[in-house]
Amino acid sequence: MTTPAVFFGHGSPMNALGGPYAAAWRDLGREIGRPAGVVMVSAHWEADGLGVTAQARPETIHDFGGFPAELHAYDYPAPGSPALAVRVAELTGAVPTETWGLDHGTWSVLTHVWPDADVPVVQLSLDRRLDAAGHVETARRLNALRDEGVLIAGSGDFVHNLRTWKRTGGDAYPWATSFNEAVKDAILRDDVDALANWVDLAEEAQLSVPTDEHFLPLLYVAAQRRAGDAVSFFNDVIEGGSISMTGVRIG
Repeated sequence: MTTPAVFFGHGSPMNALGGPYAAAWRDLGREIGRPAGVVMVSAHWEADGLGVTAQARPETIHDFGGFPAELHAYDYPAPGSPALAVRVAELTGAVPTETWGLDHGTWSVLTHVWPDADVPVVQLSLDRRLDAAGHVETARRLNALRDEGVLIAGSGDFVHNLRTWKRTGGDAYPWATSFNEAVKDAILRDDVDALANWVDLAEEAQLSVPTDEHFLPLLYVAAQRRAGDAVSFFNDVIEGGSISMTGVRIG
């Protein structure tokens, strides 16, 4: 059975402690079951090169500040997989490393998907040297892992503009809704090239993606689609006007 690929709109690290999106993440875990492992591409690990975490016991990284002590102390003790790291390196040329662990783009969602922390997880960095087409090419090299029981995952946000985010909540900005819908439409059309050229997807696209690190993980999931794969969305909400929580399941 081919393992799905999943993109998570992760939003605030506070989502690790619960909130309105956790139920859909839990449901997803029950539907998928327990894969052999996860390769996660998170918005929060950018590097000058392609790296893959290779520890047997990766650290829970608290890569944020100003949140409650409970969150700073949060631990998600999922195992790593040196063997999976080697396999990812074989496919992509990534360099195995122990200088990173599981950042909040990973553990804040996976703590709900697999609350027992019993699924091995490795992270693959976002290589700053690559353009969007280069990320798509790298992503496609991972596709064979879906036949080996490994789930390919990305964590970020379609729309991620903290400068315009409304702390007190409120309706989505029209430009955020327009871009979010354009991204969903491109995914449904299996138009990965359109996603890679995201600036042309909708008017004022750069308001939705002022920097690309939260958008690029989506390419790693969209590029996994095969003929016959079903596509579905979950947590399809724009929070605080300009943070999209939309998730995608392929397969």
